[in-house]
Amino acid sequence: MYSETSATEEPAAARGAVAIITNLRGELLLHLRDDLPAIAWPAHWSLLGGGCDPGEAPARAIVRELDEEAGLAADALTELFETRDEHGSGQIITFFAAVWDGDETSLPLSEGVKLQFFAPEHLDILTIPPFIRDGIHRHLAARPS
Repeated sequence: MYSETSATEEPAAARGAVAIITNLRGELLLHLRDDLPAIAWPAHWSLLGGGCDPGEAPARAIVRELDEEAGLAADALTELFETRDEHGSGQIITFFAAVWDGDETSLPLSEGVKLQFFAPEHLDILTIPPFIRDGIHRHLAARPS
């Protein structure tokens, strides 16, 4: 039987999407993940987001994930760059940016423990997955001063 995939080809990599959401003060919205051994990066502060469903584009996935996880509809999501979670899920992650200036404690969080805005200078004391920390620093370095 003929197969369209050769033995040397790798299957398509799993994909995910996360959003760097800032408020008008320049603080970043982070999500404290559940402390469950079955999930990637348990008990770490991360960005809102998640995996793409089969056939789903990252831009559609981030809109869905923001709504599902926090009832959040961020305006004007901008695609930034992609990276790979080398030490966790192995997914290729697309980073997006948006501005939302609401009260994070009023969001209906459906996953994780807490949402909180942090000033960029306070991020170093938080436990953040390395690829998320790198993505945040990359984004902050590219912003105009």
